[in-house]
Amino acid sequence: MSRKSTKRSVTDVLVALLMAISPLIAALVLTGASATTASAASLTEVTNFGSNPGNLRMYVYRPDSAPARPAVLVAVHYCTGTGPAFYANTEFARLADQYGFVVVYPDANVSGQCFDVSSPQALKHDGGSDPTSIAQMVRYTLQNMNADAGRVYVTGASSGAMTTNALLGAYPDVFKAGAAFSGVPFGCFATTNGSGWNSDCATGKISKTPQEWGDLVRNAYPGYAGPRPRMQLWHGTEDDALYYANFGESIKQWTNVLGVSQTPLFTDSPQSHWTRTRYGSAGTQAPVEANSFQGVGHSLPASGMAARAITFFGLDGGTGGTTTGPVRATGSGKCLDVPGFSQSNGTQTQIWDCNGGTNQTWTSTSAKQLTVYGGAKCLDATGTSAGAKVVIGDCNGGTSQQWNRNSNGTVTSVRSGLCLDVTGASTANGALVELWDCNGGSNQQWRLG
Repeated sequence: MSRKSTKRSVTDVLVALLMAISPLIAALVLTGASATTASAASLTEVTNFGSNPGNLRMYVYRPDSAPARPAVLVAVHYCTGTGPAFYANTEFARLADQYGFVVVYPDANVSGQCFDVSSPQALKHDGGSDPTSIAQMVRYTLQNMNADAGRVYVTGASSGAMTTNALLGAYPDVFKAGAAFSGVPFGCFATTNGSGWNSDCATGKISKTPQEWGDLVRNAYPGYAGPRPRMQLWHGTEDDALYYANFGESIKQWTNVLGVSQTPLFTDSPQSHWTRTRYGSAGTQAPVEANSFQGVGHSLPASGMAARAITFFGLDGGTGGTTTGPVRATGSGKCLDVPGFSQSNGTQTQIWDCNGGTNQTWTSTSAKQLTVYGGAKCLDATGTSAGAKVVIGDCNGGTSQQWNRNSNGTVTSVRSGLCLDVTGASTANGALVELWDCNGGSNQQWRLG
């Protein structure tokens, strides 16, 4: 199916969504009016970023506060929107000013301004259409702005939320996590007749088993065996454009993809009429987080929600006393790694080429823990003498799991005072990590983030 025929059918999408999306547009305007007032940086259009099979436009916001190697957030607009409108009328640019990440704003650049999430090309890794164009935008940003490939994230509203699902499904090698505001599962909107609108999906009539949903994602990139991106879901119970049933189906899909139970490990209500559940971990960077809003329609994100997405990504630089990212060994440039993505207690840590996987994503908490897998496991010293193994274990609050991050780059065990050390000052993949007498060597210097 050609790109042209797919985009003609977006008229169907627009007719169905236009009335429902009006509250969303109003909400976004209210939440983002001051997004650009505090910075001299400006939105810039980028051309020639790749073959661009979706014929999209690309806009980039790099704040003045961006470090030499910034993280990247792709922010995808709703139907009837544009990249510049999403920049101006959401909170992501203001948050970028605060935390120093780059924001890429794709623009659908067609009548109706919806993204293709229906065609076979859109649901296949490098298959063509809009998701491929957006992946090319990211690759351009990594190459030309020295951005960090280990910290690339995506978020979007409505059509942008559906695109978020499509990108996480087809490009798990590119994105580390996503936040979808009022979307549908990956593959739910698929059609084979040239239409861009799937009424059965929109109205919540498509239900699959977790395995079936998960297989749709896995089949988008056959042979891929790497880590899968985490997912944060947001949905209102009264959504009359993309019905609330899609929220439950999305939970089924992403818990299956990430290999965690559908039974939440954490449930709370941050505000009235809001239910938040976390799957696979109780931490703020859980594999899957789901946010449900009683009585709310197709009008997300509301004020403050973008900041919570940034916290889920770990881009907030330590909000709440935590910092999340890779722990890099200075001597080798490699990352503190749990071998084979193991979650077995007692697995000894090592260094490995940095790849952004969940087994290399650590959170330094206000309790001096170094947690991995979204808080499911803690870095643990097995003894108090030089040569003691450093492993992962269930978090218990003990001093063997408490670490001091020091100004000279060393990380020392609270219980023993010994340094986190790469055995034999090795720089090779698979070199084991242990405790050793502090000696100032580069194999005892680490950087989080």
